[in-house]
Amino acid sequence: MSKIGLFFGSDTGNTEVIARKLAERLTSAEIDLYNIAEAGPDDMDRYDKLILGIPTWDFGGIQENWENFWPSLEALDFSHKTVALFGLGDQFGFGDYFLDAMGLLYDVIVAQGATVIGFWPTEGYDFEESKALTPDGSHFVGLAIDEDQQFNLTEQRLDAWSQQLIQAFEFQQTPQRHPSSLPHT
Repeated sequence: MSKIGLFFGSDTGNTEVIARKLAERLTSAEIDLYNIAEAGPDDMDRYDKLILGIPTWDFGGIQENWENFWPSLEALDFSHKTVALFGLGDQFGFGDYFLDAMGLLYDVIVAQGATVIGFWPTEGYDFEESKALTPDGSHFVGLAIDEDQQFNLTEQRLDAWSQQLIQAFEFQQTPQRHPSSLPHT
């Protein structure tokens, strides 16, 4: 497997911890880790394979460093990139906005031509609303992590998702723009 750029934004450190744990599991790839606060568009542009990690803040807010990077993100060409997303959120405290930032990130990269892999089932979660759902509501557009309420499931979810990514990145399976390639709102 070729190099993968893994970009994350983290205020409390949770998203960074998840990024590092994920990188440890992807042993068949060379992973370059970037804190989005210290990355530029050229850093992201040099990879054909990306993993992007973003937490959702309060009432659906984008993490500050990702928010600062957003104009650069909207200007990047993702048409030849395969991207996997993971998001962190609190499904009980902010169940009306669970993983909204990941959904907003998905919308931007799909609009810029990305092929998205790594959709994750919604089974086992308890939330009211999310912008990170596929149109049919059966999956999140990436791995869903809740370190506040379901920290006991994080390792298991990372194990399963990392295996899914290894297969998808290695074999470049059919794009998973589930079920249509249109961004959701």
